[in-house]
Amino acid sequence: MSKQNTKTLWQKISDKIDRISVAQKIFLMDNLRVMLKAGLSITESFRILAAQTPNLKLKEMVKAVGQEVNKGTTLADTLTMFPELMPAIYVKMLAAGEVSGKLDESLSEIVKQMKKNKELNSKVKGAMIYPIVVLTAVAGIGVEMVVFVLPKLLDLFGEMNVELPLPTRILIAVSSFLINYGIWVIILLILLIISFIYLKKKPTMRSALDSLLLKLPIFGKISKQLNLARFTMTLSSLSKSAIPIIEALEITADVLNNVHYKNAVLEASKNVKTGVTISDSLEFYPKLFPPLATQMIMVGERSGTTDDLLNELAAYYNEEIDQTLKNISTIIEPVLIIFLGVVVGGLAISVIMPMYSLSQAM
Repeated sequence: MSKQNTKTLWQKISDKIDRISVAQKIFLMDNLRVMLKAGLSITESFRILAAQTPNLKLKEMVKAVGQEVNKGTTLADTLTMFPELMPAIYVKMLAAGEVSGKLDESLSEIVKQMKKNKELNSKVKGAMIYPIVVLTAVAGIGVEMVVFVLPKLLDLFGEMNVELPLPTRILIAVSSFLINYGIWVIILLILLIISFIYLKKKPTMRSALDSLLLKLPIFGKISKQLNLARFTMTLSSLSKSAIPIIEALEITADVLNNVHYKNAVLEASKNVKTGVTISDSLEFYPKLFPPLATQMIMVGERSGTTDDLLNELAAYYNEEIDQTLKNISTIIEPVLIIFLGVVVGGLAISVIMPMYSLSQAM
């Protein structure tokens, strides 16, 4: 490997280790808002922020932004050079704030949006951690038992002059297979994961997977609520920032995870250009946007309070997500207990039954 390649590899590793977290971005934007509101200049604010930022990567970025702004470049234009520091949606909101002379208000709205997004993501991740940890632990213990512990017992059973029960024969076959072909199983799993990640990037596969996700019993409901919450929350923030509605819809489409929601919102932005309202455009997708959402948006468009009603909808869908995740936790716990009981019981039966048969034969 050449020195240049080695340097590039270490740079990638360093970027992963020194990654800028969402919490650090929120801290940065919130402190910038406070300083600007207190009357400090942007250049002075970034100098102070750079001095109090512990993350080395973020510190260098903040210094660079301050230097660029000091040369006369606008803050929004400067931040487009650092997409890792601030995504496009927030840069657009900043640009609108700079044009209207309300930069501190734009920063306040950005901080609110970042906090809401962080909270939304944390809820979903938190709900998934428990079952993932339990299932991983069960899989690890199961593999350890089958590969290292049980073979010693099963060798003893194999020497018995009694017919082994079906569960024990199955356990012996599984244990033998994993011992002989375990490495190939691991390689196959890795290849399957890599293939899945690669194929998921293909538009056709992504569309099919997102469509399947929306149809799943529990996860489909969560996916819809998440996309609706992100849609209403983001569009509300952009509307408050005085960004034109067509551009706001296009930006909102970029933050949606599901490709079908993304395409629906992009189509709505095209329809709005021709004079069609947002609510009328979204009514073409009743499986994605329920009547509650389209009707409230319609009321907002007629009364001129779209951003307020979108904010109400975002709060409603956030509460719905909370309730759904609580229900999932309630359902998952007994399911995991039953699953653990079946696994442990199956292993116990497979080990105990031959002993019972042996005692009967003696």
